[in-house]
Amino acid sequence: MTSYEAAGVDIAAGERAVELMKSRVARSRRPEVVDDVSGFAGLFDASAFLKYKRPLLATSTDGVGTKVDLARRLGVYDTIGHDLVGMVIDDLAVCGAEPLFMTDYIACGKVVPERVADIVGGIADACALAGCALVGGETAEHPGLLEADEFDLAGAGTGVVEADEILGPDRVRVGDVVLAMASSGIHSNGYSLVRHILATTDLTLEGTPAELGRPLGEELLAPTRIYARDCLALIQAGGVRAFAHITGGGLAANLARSLPPAVDAVLDRSSWEAPALFRVLQEHGGVPQAEMDKTFNLGVGMAAIVSPDAADAALRLLSSRGVPAWTLGEITAGTGKATLV
Repeated sequence: MTSYEAAGVDIAAGERAVELMKSRVARSRRPEVVDDVSGFAGLFDASAFLKYKRPLLATSTDGVGTKVDLARRLGVYDTIGHDLVGMVIDDLAVCGAEPLFMTDYIACGKVVPERVADIVGGIADACALAGCALVGGETAEHPGLLEADEFDLAGAGTGVVEADEILGPDRVRVGDVVLAMASSGIHSNGYSLVRHILATTDLTLEGTPAELGRPLGEELLAPTRIYARDCLALIQAGGVRAFAHITGGGLAANLARSLPPAVDAVLDRSSWEAPALFRVLQEHGGVPQAEMDKTFNLGVGMAAIVSPDAADAALRLLSSRGVPAWTLGEITAGTGKATLV
């Protein structure tokens, strides 16, 4: 008999996944979330914006790239959601927006309820850390397009910022200080190169390089650090000109996006040492330094440009919040470039 299930779509499994994830999704709830009994949409009470003079909504969407392949190979599904939230919500923080809510989309070859619940549970837990609500999502079964154990995920987030408080290049001045906030690892960019190195060298996910002290797979799946609340705390303290989320393209390219055309960011390589994981990948893969620079974050997940008189207090604040941070460089007259020297 021909049926949807015979075609590879298991509706009952999808319903079971929803039941398993409900309690974890509830942890991310904000007071402004309004229940939609139909379940077709996520509702958010916009009267919360009445406290703003001119509220602007900010939105961002992203995925986690080929890092999902390593999660699949290792059978670890509860951290990849943190990566998704970090990629989406920390993009909102760059303009100074407070994250409000997020939705997710998971496509898989076969719905395994426990696996889907782990993925969505990780997204919800990370949303709670970021201060935003997970208000909805979709899980789609794609038999014939994806193998049973394959999946991909993406998400979109929305935040709000006062119009005259938007951060960005127009606020940056010569003499400002560039601060680095440490990453928790590779985060979610550069994994196609990582997978190429794994495929062409003696490195394995199960092996434990002496420099790392734990299996390489564990190191590679370290969840993305989420900076949204730390960025908001810095804004509240004052003196922040701009942020740069260090994702695809590396430190210099992303920081350059936050610079006006008449200044440069001069960054001091000697101010930090790239974590051992990056050195392991570079040495085993024979990756030139220039390629490392434009592919990976090299240990810097977020950068802040602050006024000179706010720099020391900003570093103390980040330290008190458990975020390793340091002075990375300075803003000089120039042509809108960021340079590692």
